[in-house]
Amino acid sequence: MVSNHQAGHSVNLSSFLATHSVFTVEDLKQYMAQRGSTNQNTRKALLTYYRSRGRIISIRRGLYATIPAGHNPDTYPIDPYLVTAKLAEDATLAYHTALEYYGKAYTSYSRFMYTSEQRAQPLRFRDHDYVRVPVPHALRRAEKPMYGVDSHDRDGVKLRVTSYERTFVDVLDRPELSGTWEEIWRSLESIEFFDLKQVLHYVKLLGNSTTAAKVGVFLDQHREALMVEDDILNSLRGLIPSQPHYLNRGSRSQCRLVPGWNILVPEEILNHSWDEVL
Repeated sequence: MVSNHQAGHSVNLSSFLATHSVFTVEDLKQYMAQRGSTNQNTRKALLTYYRSRGRIISIRRGLYATIPAGHNPDTYPIDPYLVTAKLAEDATLAYHTALEYYGKAYTSYSRFMYTSEQRAQPLRFRDHDYVRVPVPHALRRAEKPMYGVDSHDRDGVKLRVTSYERTFVDVLDRPELSGTWEEIWRSLESIEFFDLKQVLHYVKLLGNSTTAAKVGVFLDQHREALMVEDDILNSLRGLIPSQPHYLNRGSRSQCRLVPGWNILVPEEILNHSWDEVL
């Protein structure tokens, strides 16, 4: 049996692994520095030793998952939300992934999306795809990349997740990231409450007239359930396009102009055609 000492280090990672289900090399570096060890070779030896023991596995370069003692490293489940949160220093669960995290997605996907200002190639790990989406340009321009982002703790890992309000607007702003209109509408309809002043503020921050109209149509359609007051709808109407726009530029067939919102909306949304019994 190879001991920690024989592996070339004296730092024991048991307490670290117990509180870090998914971790980066930087996480380990900080942990070791707090205990007086800054030697890079020691850190490498630790990683090699614990990988050989089946206590950690590599997700990608610089990113690892912890395997509890006695479990098979090839089959032990790794929480995809924790993986997503560690793919970049500013990684934020967003769009359909945020809906799934909150338990509001109509359908579960194998694709996990996060926003980050750091460029990154898509990652495939254990039947899941991890895709980076750029932070909305309007937020970068306003130097507010973390606007509408909440912090959550999950198994000792800090998660950044877009709030209900930002998620609602983001999904309508970029519907191609969240599936069909049925998926989007059903998912958003499962959210029982929004702080509508925050919704309005975020729509203004994005500065996209088409998005303002999309949000307006949804809130108008659900004004009773979401207790939408006239002043919110009137404020949104002041932000809509001056000429009719399509809800989705890529799908222009079977659309109808919604009065008061200058937006052409697919009939399936207006009629909730997915509710029809065939």
